Amino acid sequence: MSYDVGSRLSDLRRAFHRHPEPGWREFRTTARVVEELERIGVDEIAVGRDALATDERMAVPPESELEPWLERAREAGVRSDILERTAGGHTGVIAVLEQGPGPCIGIRVDLDAISMRESSESDHRPAADGFRSEHDGYMHACGHDAHVAMALGTLEAVADSEFQGTLKVFFQPAEEISGGGKAMAESGYLDDVDYLLALHIGLDHPTGEIVAGIEKPLAMAHLTATFEGASAHAGKAPNEGANAMQAAATAIQNAYGIPRHSDGLTRVNVGQIEGGTASNVIAEEVTIEAEVRGETTALMEYTRTELERVCYAAAEMHDCDVTPRVISESPSVDSHPALRDLVGNVAWDVDGVERVISSEEFGVSEDVTYLMERVQDDGGFASYVLVGTDHPTSHHTPTFDIDESSLAIGTSLLSETAIELSQRPV
Repeated sequence: MSYDVGSRLSDLRRAFHRHPEPGWREFRTTARVVEELERIGVDEIAVGRDALATDERMAVPPESELEPWLERAREAGVRSDILERTAGGHTGVIAVLEQGPGPCIGIRVDLDAISMRESSESDHRPAADGFRSEHDGYMHACGHDAHVAMALGTLEAVADSEFQGTLKVFFQPAEEISGGGKAMAESGYLDDVDYLLALHIGLDHPTGEIVAGIEKPLAMAHLTATFEGASAHAGKAPNEGANAMQAAATAIQNAYGIPRHSDGLTRVNVGQIEGGTASNVIAEEVTIEAEVRGETTALMEYTRTELERVCYAAAEMHDCDVTPRVISESPSVDSHPALRDLVGNVAWDVDGVERVISSEEFGVSEDVTYLMERVQDDGGFASYVLVGTDHPTSHHTPTFDIDESSLAIGTSLLSETAIELSQRPV
């Protein structure tokens, strides 16, 4: 590559790391991506509403949660034209680079951060080196800052190469809440994509190790269920109430009794419960938040249906009503073997790569599968690539960090794979 990959990518990654924003609130992040794309000189930049199918967004927070982040971006000097295009939970960017006839190659990365307070301990490198999160209670604890930096580096490298064809980079919002994948998949920009590459950094793979394509990502659905009963005095007349708390507790207990399926792995978890007013009042309204997963989309749907059935039965048992709602979901899609093999072959020639693993079961969920599914249903190929990095603690922890030398490895892998596909399509 013709530019200083190491320092440039490190600076970008640290800039994003300092200003983490949660799903559908990535206003400043979107603006910084746009500024970088304008500097690179891509042919088309679709921002916000232009990059999304608005009605396909999932898990969009209420306006009361969006507005403070929009105002924070405005106070930070973000351009008003970008804020206008992203307001109301319409974050995200799609970049299009056209360099003559050839295949259309897509790369997808995610923008959002996690609701978690970053460590301020002196042995945590972002704190020691001055790029710790400036948004208290939020941090890039999953490497999305690195993903965005690698994608921008890839665009710059491909623009300055012998690549022939079209490169589209999808900077997707709201991955952590599985809210943005479907909206970007239905944007129209995937309609002509022949090959799609997605990536994740780390996931217990060390620096220098590449997984060319993951298999069996778990299909997933986030749900809420609101139980509504009738309040009453818990001491004087408990029999006059309809106890929503008891209905919710029954549903939680029975959710873990949903039979596992003979066709493959399933998961269910209730992670949050909220409701009630006081210890001496029969609870009138209680909401639980849960998730289900399955080795296949069909197995996830089986588990989701069973969880809804459990909720309805628990409500009936305690004379309550219940309203289950699917907040977000994602399917299960495997990497295509032919594209996975090409990525693996390219990886062996990338500086810093010491080991290439052809495929690995993912074991978690990712809404990039909406984009992968769309491309493969249209006859194209997709692969989800893991770029190893040494990280001192696990993902989603306050001390998560990466080995920044892996940024150059990931950028080289993506750009060289795009160039190889433009010259020798699979």
